[in-house]
Amino acid sequence: MTPIPLNLRGLKCPLPALRVRKALKGAEAGALFVVECTDPMAAIDIPNLMRETGDAIERSASEGDLLVFHIRKAAA
Repeated sequence: MTPIPLNLRGLKCPLPALRVRKALKGAEAGALFVVECTDPMAAIDIPNLMRETGDAIERSASEGDLLVFHIRKAAA
């Protein structure tokens, strides 16, 4: 399955988490999202969102001001 990019650069809290939630809601089980954020609060908000939804962060990285999350949609 091809990774789905989500460019959330420049969006401020709570928009990155809300956009990730919306993308996951409409996705098939097993879909992989590559989420790019510049809001430092996303480092807290997105992991908290994953605890709520049951989806998984497979990898996260910080590259300067850029936060990158690889998120896998859980099976229904």
